[in-house]
Amino acid sequence: MAVKNTVNIIRMALIFGFGAVSSTVAAGAGDLGPTLTSPASLETAPNADGFIQRWLLLEPIAANGLTDSAVQGAVKKQYFPNQFTVIPHEGDKVTVGAAELTWHAVDTKNYNINLYHFARALGKPTSDVLFWAVTLVNCPREMRDVRLAIGSNAASVWWVNGKEVIGIYGDRQTVIDDGVSKRLTLQKGQNIIRAAVVNGGGATDFCARFLDAADKPIRGLTLTVGQGPK
Repeated sequence: MAVKNTVNIIRMALIFGFGAVSSTVAAGAGDLGPTLTSPASLETAPNADGFIQRWLLLEPIAANGLTDSAVQGAVKKQYFPNQFTVIPHEGDKVTVGAAELTWHAVDTKNYNINLYHFARALGKPTSDVLFWAVTLVNCPREMRDVRLAIGSNAASVWWVNGKEVIGIYGDRQTVIDDGVSKRLTLQKGQNIIRAAVVNGGGATDFCARFLDAADKPIRGLTLTVGQGPK
């Protein structure tokens, strides 16, 4: 099992954006919430603990229920064309029902992506909603026997290169490495990581990182968003 990081001790403070971490976010981050900012570079790297801090987020979609069956039903429903294959770009739009929703590229200074801050800053609902998240993980070489380790508030389902690899369910808090996939292979070059996070109410966020064969965080990666063909 992956070793639980001591960051758990301060997890709740980070979720709500208290403390010095929030004050370090660059000017202009208010457009995305107090803990998020727009990417200032074409690529970045995981932080010292291996956490992926750059994602494309779609504005929330209405969804109900946190049980296994309710979440699987919600994430498998087709809301927009190519939702399991698209590599979105900053500002791309999709139509879900009568609503036009926008993809936003974000960086966080924290280990987690605060979806509550994201949705509230955009004037969007934060309860009974589904968030889609996509990032591109670029590997300098093929990496075998790695595992995707995630946490979310609340339920979430995760895909790597189009294959569903892990899901966690129920009304839960984000805990580092709360769910860990079976061993998988990251291919040399681009790998597509996709997540769907379903929240019932209150705070909502997620975190993700890759662990090597010895359950150590992998840092020798680069992260990009919106670099695929339109």
